[in-house]
Amino acid sequence: MSPNELATEVANMYDTVLILDFGSQYSHLITRRIRECGVYCELLPCTQKIAELKFKPKGVILSGSPYSITDEGAPHVDPAVFELGVPILGICYGLQEIARNLGGETSLAVKREYGHAELALHPQEDHHSYKLFADVPSPTSVWMSHGDHLESPPTDFEVIGSTATSEYAAVAHTTLPIYGIQFHPEVTHSADGALVLRNFVVGICGCEASWTMSSFIDKELERIRTLVGTEGSVIGAVSGGVDSTVAAVLMKRAIGDRFHAVLVDNGVMRLNECAQVKKTLGEQLGINLTVADASDLFLGRLKGVTDPERKRKIIGNTFIEVFEQEAHKIDEVSRKNGLGPIDWLLQGTLYPDVIESISFKGPSATIKSHHNVGGLLEDMRLKLIEPLRELFKDEVRALGSLLEIPDDLVWRHPFPGPGIAIRVLGEVSPSQVEIARLADHIYIDEIKKAGLYRQISQAYAALLPVRSVGVMGDQRTYEQVIALRAVESTDFMTADWFAMPVDVLKRISNRIINEVKGVNRVLYDVSSKPPSTIEFE
Repeated sequence: MSPNELATEVANMYDTVLILDFGSQYSHLITRRIRECGVYCELLPCTQKIAELKFKPKGVILSGSPYSITDEGAPHVDPAVFELGVPILGICYGLQEIARNLGGETSLAVKREYGHAELALHPQEDHHSYKLFADVPSPTSVWMSHGDHLESPPTDFEVIGSTATSEYAAVAHTTLPIYGIQFHPEVTHSADGALVLRNFVVGICGCEASWTMSSFIDKELERIRTLVGTEGSVIGAVSGGVDSTVAAVLMKRAIGDRFHAVLVDNGVMRLNECAQVKKTLGEQLGINLTVADASDLFLGRLKGVTDPERKRKIIGNTFIEVFEQEAHKIDEVSRKNGLGPIDWLLQGTLYPDVIESISFKGPSATIKSHHNVGGLLEDMRLKLIEPLRELFKDEVRALGSLLEIPDDLVWRHPFPGPGIAIRVLGEVSPSQVEIARLADHIYIDEIKKAGLYRQISQAYAALLPVRSVGVMGDQRTYEQVIALRAVESTDFMTADWFAMPVDVLKRISNRIINEVKGVNRVLYDVSSKPPSTIEFE
């Protein structure tokens, strides 16, 4: 990475807290809670080499983990983290990792502690650890989830909190700003957990609470201009969704006519998607848009493919390939007009995409590769520019509103890059895509009519790879099954299924069965994330 690119890292523009992830299901919540404090933070695998960090953090948080600290192959932090000279907070497993590195002892607890506990606090007012629990009442209700516990703290550590079953539920170094807590402050079950995290990042680390979308706009515009330069041009990957639309508007504001938006029709988009995008982005938002119809190419390469990961890779690679071809065409015109060469590719990657595509255990532990960060060609000629890479979905929506993008776009439900291809379970064909597309259109139409669209974070119809027996009229049928999915979520890292009113489900089911040829059964998915993912594939 060049000094120019290093200088444009978002983490170098704000006071930043580093969160090292040991695989906890709650790790992303730590990120959310700190962002809610107005402090920027980044989540990286616990195996991150400190010497290779692209920024100097103001503080470090070690997350929890599903592992026992004594397990063979249990994850461990780079010891250099303790040489950074910044405040460190260990949460649950993170506390035990601090003890492991600094001379304490951990062991399997006689009684596993899971659920609510009452934490009694006893830091000294004249001690630096008092700041961690400033304004937190004692006792306070906290959430525990651990099988190991601290048998004895390292030398020079003192106890600042305990529960009925955990003598060392909170500890602190006598002179250095190093803290360990056995409970999970990031979950809402810990009554004052958010305050504890705020005390750490603001009160102890000294971070300025300046992370807002209004401050992000100006800094991101400047970052884009620095990266692209005064002559470079960008080709933009747009789809009509909120992510790519916000990214496109940012790009247009940053470099004006040197931004070229391209919509790739991959044959697996929603009903009338291309026409709608052309109208919205081109006519309403004034973005220079080219539509590349590559539907036959995509569907041809997907023929016979049933594995969901292969679908994503094929679509990701083909997507980039088509973009490069379009970039070449636009590049020639751009050079002739004196606007500079096309050497950057815009993508609307979000932070959850990045988190879910990286694991400290390597590719085998990855849930799925996302279309924006997985499946990219190794020999890709264009360089990626991802202005939303550090943002969660709710932050993108807030940014969209500040950019005065119409509400119907800002609040549009997410649509995956691989499109309907991963909502047709099994082999993708034009006829199967059409069934899923029509069912989805009816589903969303009825949700909007019922006034439920804004209450739901994401909804779609999936075509299952099964057939079922039915009776239509006086004839027996053996046709396909549609599954409806609707979830509520803030950050899309976790999600609960939406309690759809029965009368609405009845209307949706009747319309799909009557209007979509080849379907005789409709199901509703009542699975949460985790353990399920939002998409079926």
